[in-house]
Amino acid sequence: MARFFMRGRGGSGEGARDAARKLADRIREILQLEEEATVSVTEIACGDPACGGAETVILVMRPGRRTEAAKLLKPLATVTEEELIPALAPLAGPEVRSA
Repeated sequence: MARFFMRGRGGSGEGARDAARKLADRIREILQLEEEATVSVTEIACGDPACGGAETVILVMRPGRRTEAAKLLKPLATVTEEELIPALAPLAGPEVRSA
């Protein structure tokens, strides 16, 4: 299951939902998540000048485990694979980290 939220950013509409859906699908692949896991991808306003006004928050909810989070200090639509993989590393199991 994936959840997508865009709050008050210019990324409203179907295009933003598609970008969030693609990102969530990629997160599932990278982390090798089971079907029961939920991925939430959210773009929120960010007051830190380093993030350009928006940050992307990723929540991974797996049954029987605490919710885990990763952040990227940039808008959702601009997140690259090269940035996503290291951001997700703390959420990955040892079998994923060594791949």
